[in-house]
This record gives sequence, structure tokens and C-alpha cells, in this order.
Amino acid sequence: MIPLQRRLALMAAATAVLALAGCATPGTAQQALPPIVFVHGNGDTAALWQTTAWRFESNGWPRERLHAIDVPYPINRDDDTKAQPGRTSTAEHMAYLKAEVDKVLKATGARKVVLMGNSRGGNAIRNYIQNGGGEQTVSHAILGGTPNHGVWAIPGFREGSEFAGTGPFLKSLNAPKNAAGDEVTGPVRWMTVRSDNNDKFAQPDGLWIGQKGKPTNVTAAGPELKGATNVVIPRIDHRETSFSPAAFAAAYQFITGKAPAATAIASEARVAISGKVTGLGVDPLDAKTGNFSNNLPLPGAQLEVYATDAATGARAGNALLRTTVGADGLWGPLVVPTGAPLEFAIAAPGYATTHIYRSGFPRSSAIVHLRAERIADADKTAANVVTMTRPRGYLDPARDQMLFDGVPPVGVPAGAGAASAKIKPEGPQRSVAAQFNGERVVGQTWPAANRHLVFLELTY
Repeated sequence: MIPLQRRLALMAAATAVLALAGCATPGTAQQALPPIVFVHGNGDTAALWQTTAWRFESNGWPRERLHAIDVPYPINRDDDTKAQPGRTSTAEHMAYLKAEVDKVLKATGARKVVLMGNSRGGNAIRNYIQNGGGEQTVSHAILGGTPNHGVWAIPGFREGSEFAGTGPFLKSLNAPKNAAGDEVTGPVRWMTVRSDNNDKFAQPDGLWIGQKGKPTNVTAAGPELKGATNVVIPRIDHRETSFSPAAFAAAYQFITGKAPAATAIASEARVAISGKVTGLGVDPLDAKTGNFSNNLPLPGAQLEVYATDAATGARAGNALLRTTVGADGLWGPLVVPTGAPLEFAIAAPGYATTHIYRSGFPRSSAIVHLRAERIADADKTAANVVTMTRPRGYLDPARDQMLFDGVPPVGVPAGAGAASAKIKPEGPQRSVAAQFNGERVVGQTWPAANRHLVFLELTY
């Protein structure tokens, strides 16, 4: 992974290169670039594709031809055949993807789209192409970390799950499609991206599924598909199979036939951000319906946005935005200083006031989605609760350089198995920092006794 300081230097160079490239690239050539539909993984959100979209834009892809879907209930059913509140079946997942592809085709006038999915998103892509008509509407399918042969393949063990390699869903998708035994459906071009050994959901031991010491009958090669272009990137983790610079470069080359000019993100002079405020549970307005993630709007939530001091995390002046979101949960657009670190503060009945600190935004984005959180029972007596989180990847002490409040994160196991770490500092309000491979996010503590939670969110 490129350190942040080097990325910033590369960004300036990339901006100059792209400015020259833009002069030589007619609008008609840009419109010839296919629309890309990004499909997030289990429990995730469209927002995770932000940096990937920025990298495509930085290499000349029109912003209006990049679309990230947001599945309302993004978590799979325990048993795909049985209804489960707040969960989505494989059939529902496919139907949602099909509807979104139809919207993109209509909006762009394109004949086909590229589909790029992470983890469970790849299941929906495969199902749509094989069983939902996607064979006619998709030119390229790119699957990052998709457990194509299961997270486990243990006869008789949870075979109703779509993640069971011996279950009916994956057995059907993996059935040979021709005499060569290919597992992919033509004429779509297929690519998979996997880690050599660091994907928590492609492991021979059942540690990450609660079955430590039990063979899963799955190897690091589980995400590969016969008949696809199968790319292996050393030491990347489950989410980095889609959201890392290396995964972007592989995808760009697969689509276009050439390497990208740069994997760095080029800055824009004017940055406007917007997104959606979401909550938790089957009904985000009813705490009794659960605390699991969804992508449903949280109407009535109050959002404040502040520029912050990069060294201390303290608010630098008055709020840049103060708004109450409507029924659709949408907020913005808000023009922010390019590269200035920000604090997002969300308040809503039944939730803690959620403070999210982030690095500055080099480019505009309409998928700055923000989730309000509730205080866990175990944290209700804490003075302060601060979480270091990396949505687009994991925290690996064996691979990454990390500090959380000045020390290595506690309780993060070796190997890419945890995406967050939590501390409960005592004392009055003060600065607290999260550092990860060159990126540094600084925030302020806020008292949990007054129902505040703090998240230091790493972007890269």
C-alpha cells in the first residue's frame, strides 16, 4: 500500500497528467467507456466504492457512468429458503441488481454495463448473469473476494446458506457450463481477484466462522472460477480484493486492455459531497427491531458537518452544514475545502450522537453515506468510547503499521480478520488519533455518559 504522503505527491503529478490527457480525449471517446455498476458485499454499503470510483474518474471515466447500488437490507439470510426479517435472499438480491442495471442502461443509453462486485456482491452478479438475463446486458464481470466455492464446503453444515460450497445455490452456479468444465457463463468476460492467503473468508481453518480447528474444505483459491481470468494479489485482505489500488488497476486493465495512467486519486479544485443517513435494524426508527446494519434512510436525523484542525481534531469554526434529513435520508450537496479533514455529527432519537471523523476529500462524491449508531450495553458505563475503523479493508498487525491513541491497537489479531478496534479513554475531552500506513485521522473524545460515540474512519 502506498503511504499517504507519497499518494499526495502522486496526486499532484496525476492531476497534471490527466489535465493533458483530458485535452486529447474527446467527449465522444469518454461516452464510449461503458457504465460500471458497483455491487457491495454482505452488510456493506455503496459508500465503500468511493475510492474506487475516484480512481476511475482520475483516469478519465465520466462520473455519470459510475453507479454504486445500495441494497436496502444488505445481509444474507441464514437459510436462503426461509424468510428472515431484515435479510435479503439470493433471489431478492438478484432482482434488486437487475432493476438497478436496467436503470443505468436507460439513463446512459448504453447497451451493456460492467459489473464489479465485492464478496457477496459477486454472488448476485453471478446469479443475475446466469439466471436473470444478465448474459445479454453485461460485458464484463469482476468479482473481488467472492466466495465462489463457499466460505465453507462441509457436507451437512449450514448448507442452506448461500455461502455453503456444498449448498444448492453455489452448486448450481458452479455446475460446468461446457465440455471444458467452465464455471462462468458466456459471452460475458469474467475476472476474479483474490489474495494469496490473507482473505479471512477463504481459509482452510474454520476460525472466522466460529469453527476453529475444523477444516472448511476451502482454500485461498476458493474465489477463483474456471474459465475466468483469475488474478492473485499478495497479502491483500478480503475487502482489498475490490477497494485497493492494486485491485482497481487490475479491473481497469481488464476492462480497457491497458494499465491506468495512475492509481493515485487526482484532486479537484471544487469538492461537493452528499449522501444518505442510515440507521440500524428492520425499522431504523424502532430500536426493538435490531442493531444490525441496513441501508434504509433515517428520516428526521440531524446532521452537522465541521472542518477540523488536522493536528487536534477540534472544530475549525462554525458548522459547514446543519440540516435535518427528510424521508429519503439524503443530505447535501455540500461544498467543502479540498483536502480539509471533516467531522460528521449525527443525532437521532434512539441513537447515540455519532461523531465520524475523516480525512479530507480530494474529490466530489454523492455516496458519503453516514450511519448512526447505538451504544452497546458493554459500553454504557464508559467515560468515552472511540472506535478506529477501516471500512475498505482490515487491520493486520503482521502487515500494517498502525497506532491508535499512540499505541498499537489492542485486541486486533494477526492476519486480516478485524476491521476495527475500540478504546475507552478516561478523562475530559481531548484529541485522539488513528494512524494506518501513512493515513492519520484525528478526532476528539465525547462523553459516552451523554450518549456520544466517536469513530475515526480511515478512507484508504
